[in-house]
Amino acid sequence: MKLRLGLPTGSLQEATFQLFKQAGFIISANSRSYFPAVNDPELSILLMRAQEIPRYVSEGVLDAGISGLDWILENDADVVEVADMVYSKSTPNPTKLVIAVAENSDIKDIKDLESKRVATELVNVTKKYLREHGVTASIEFSWGATEVKVPELVDAIADITETGSSLIANKLRIIATILESTTKLHANRKAWDDPWKKEKLENLSMLLQGALRARSKVGLKMNAPEETLTAILDILPAMKQPTISKLVDGKWVAIETVLNETESRNLIPMLKSAGAQDIIEYPLSKVIP
Repeated sequence: MKLRLGLPTGSLQEATFQLFKQAGFIISANSRSYFPAVNDPELSILLMRAQEIPRYVSEGVLDAGISGLDWILENDADVVEVADMVYSKSTPNPTKLVIAVAENSDIKDIKDLESKRVATELVNVTKKYLREHGVTASIEFSWGATEVKVPELVDAIADITETGSSLIANKLRIIATILESTTKLHANRKAWDDPWKKEKLENLSMLLQGALRARSKVGLKMNAPEETLTAILDILPAMKQPTISKLVDGKWVAIETVLNETESRNLIPMLKSAGAQDIIEYPLSKVIP
């Protein structure tokens, strides 16, 4: 038996392949193939546009897929959310679907969009948002390069952004955020009811989330005289409790812990001052609670 899994092409493809590699799944694809090889005989992977994946998952063509919440909502896809995975092409942060206008536009808020023209790839989501705010506007589908259409072709755009830099570069101003979107591992409901496929998806989810969790953490090892242990433990964070073991001579201990990567810069000098020696910081592949 195989699990049919849809993975996104385009801007998310490389970030997705890297995440799977960190989780232990090596995916190999050439530029002309939409059926990449993977080092797991129980997976059958199909590459396609993230926009389409939720629809094919919902209809059962795929057992599961990875796509953003924005595209799940745009397709009105009836799927099971298996895991929320916060990663994107440039940053580890959620993306945002925003409404933007020209810097010098008279449009100040969404009420000013009444009877205006708005371009977007997410037509259904944008229509629903404006309808909920009592605004009637002309919403048209954009095939790409949406930022350049303001103000010559449309009055506003609804577009996905990670950092906002592209909007700023095109002299656009955000007036509203429609939603925050994270990447979702989602499944077809019939596939989720299948015990084998459900277990496969749960294990895949565990490994992928473990890989994501590890990206913000590091391991720390050190040796210290036993009499300095209390002082070191007073300043040493850990996911639960540090691992402590006696060295051969009985007067020294080895200490190992996992902590947030951002803490280590300030912590290592403090540990050195408290008596720690032979301090080693190392990256992690997965963190499974």
